[in-house]
Amino acid sequence: MIDHFMGYVRPNGAVGIRNHVLVIPTSVNANHVAMRIQKLVSGTVALTHEHGGIQDAVDAVRTFRILAGVGSNPNVGAVLVVGVREEDTIPAAALSSAIASTGKPIRTIVMETCGGTIRAIEQGIQLAQELVRMIKDETRQAVGVEKLIIGSKCGGSDTTSGLACNPALGEAMDLMVQAGGSVVFSETTEIIGAEHILVQRARSEAVADKLLFCVNRFEQAVAHAGADMRGGNPSPGNIAGGLTTIEEKSLGCISKAGTATLEGVVEYGEPITGKGLFFMDSPGNDIECVSGMLALGAQLVCFTTGRGTPTGSPVAPVVKLCANPRTSQRMRDNIDIDLGDVLLGKTSIEQAGQSIYEYIISVASGDKVKAEILGHREFSINRVAVSH
Repeated sequence: MIDHFMGYVRPNGAVGIRNHVLVIPTSVNANHVAMRIQKLVSGTVALTHEHGGIQDAVDAVRTFRILAGVGSNPNVGAVLVVGVREEDTIPAAALSSAIASTGKPIRTIVMETCGGTIRAIEQGIQLAQELVRMIKDETRQAVGVEKLIIGSKCGGSDTTSGLACNPALGEAMDLMVQAGGSVVFSETTEIIGAEHILVQRARSEAVADKLLFCVNRFEQAVAHAGADMRGGNPSPGNIAGGLTTIEEKSLGCISKAGTATLEGVVEYGEPITGKGLFFMDSPGNDIECVSGMLALGAQLVCFTTGRGTPTGSPVAPVVKLCANPRTSQRMRDNIDIDLGDVLLGKTSIEQAGQSIYEYIISVASGDKVKAEILGHREFSINRVAVSH
């Protein structure tokens, strides 16, 4: 089994598989400046979002954690933070300070201090060009697989997801854990009805209790809205794909995480500590879920789908896997790994898992996935409270 990949070693010891200059607006009002800088400076990526205005405290903390986490992601080589005013809900100086603790180069501009939009863009272009020059000569080095954190995600599911695609990815995730790497799966909505199985795999009673707490907290929030998850149907797309209940969906979903011991449970976007398999509390929304994985440090996300989805991310490769031959053909522009032979009995789950693992290593070493080639850079932050 391959035990190393070629990555960018960061000052804090983390290892990236990409080398982006990330432009982070602290609020929706700075998106325009960030996007203009991205368009005018090759080698930059803008992390646009709809947050950072007037937010309740709980959401402000979450937004800050996600922005700081993505800026700290090992795939980011340098960061330019763009604020609007010094007294913003997400202060540019505070966000820059949080990311600077990683040791990577970081620059900050505030539109009000610069003189407004035009001058902020001008200054931002100069600083972004400087950052691009600072990291452009960084080279890949051979690094052990234990430096990888892989996200395991599913979306747009059908019957082939639980029968073949998720189990095959789970096999690859087991190989990743065996090699010393870390795996994170999430979607609290999609472990409901199967949480008792995960509890049996928890490292400790405390880990089991935290998992059940996350499930109960979510169900209480749904009940408060007058709905009931248990026994209910999944999304319309999943229903069209042949799934009937949330329990059926969940049993297929948890298989994408493999069979390793559950080492810990973290909040949305909270960094993991230690190695092995972890669960992140998150919504089922594809883009919000992937964003949380980036914030906790995942360098790559494996995304299974039976219905097809184009989801990408600004800083990490999102590998699409599908075991439905029809979907793989219809969405061939977006599917990276066709696992239809597993469903047809021509390839075993174990063989498919080994192939997925090897593909992950090749992508970690520089090969691009289709979402990257096509320019899919979707990003969204889950929010808890109501906007004012």
